[in-house]
Amino acid sequence: MKIHLIDLHFRNKPQAIASYLVETSVGPVLVETGPHSTLPNLQTGVEKIGYQLEDIRYVLLTHIHLDHAGAAWYFAQRGARVFVHPVGLPHLAAPERLMLSAKRIYQDQMDSLWGEMHPIDEQQLVPMANAEILQVGDTAFTAWHSPGHATHHIAWQAGNALFTGDVGGVKIGKGIVMPPCPPPDIDLEAWDQSLNLISTLPVDTYYLAHFGAVSGDLAAHRKALRQRYRSWADVIKTYQDRGDTQEQMIEQFSAYVAQELRDVGLNQIEIEVYESANPSWMSVAGLLRYWNKRNKNK
Repeated sequence: MKIHLIDLHFRNKPQAIASYLVETSVGPVLVETGPHSTLPNLQTGVEKIGYQLEDIRYVLLTHIHLDHAGAAWYFAQRGARVFVHPVGLPHLAAPERLMLSAKRIYQDQMDSLWGEMHPIDEQQLVPMANAEILQVGDTAFTAWHSPGHATHHIAWQAGNALFTGDVGGVKIGKGIVMPPCPPPDIDLEAWDQSLNLISTLPVDTYYLAHFGAVSGDLAAHRKALRQRYRSWADVIKTYQDRGDTQEQMIEQFSAYVAQELRDVGLNQIEIEVYESANPSWMSVAGLLRYWNKRNKNK
């Protein structure tokens, strides 16, 4: 098994979003398609490896957010099967609700950020149960349900590699690991359980969608991620308790996150890449929703 990282150059920035092409004995498997807007960059990356987009018959999605799955329909229209969490599957078959939700957030930036989204024929969509194995030639892919970032999240294991999607956090270059916390599904208790599950898997490398391979002390990576999403939640709760508006929270939290990155030596360009991959304002909205759900359930 050979794994190739393809940089999608989202928003013309390096190291913001990755797709992974896995070579098997029966052809390539694509893990994450990225958004439709970056399809030309994905095509360039696939062709550099020695394949054509039409050679891809298996597409594995960690979840259905547009930065991970927005181009899945393109491959399905050309005969590929798309493997996805059962909860996410209906939203790919009928993506109107998904796109309407995104449009409320991104408004007139929808086309430039994400491109097109079309329904996928359900015959091309394959739901994967927790711990279910997909055998592709000589390579086995195990689907581990891993909520926290999204209810419909899968971390895909292939041998000693784990494609973590967003449950493994965002870590770019020499930066620190940060949690992507967009609405509406952030659940820190579920995220804790997913990291506990991941810690039991016999893997030595995490392949992050944002961005690249992480190896070495994976326990330290998980610990830092867990500590940061807890600390971020506490910061948002502080803002909420003192009655700040959401606009005030976004301004303050963006500065807070930027300072965390400056503290480890990142420059402004590197900080902007982090912001493209994991916008601070999205985490404000996601963590506010998390706290509001918690308060309702008390």
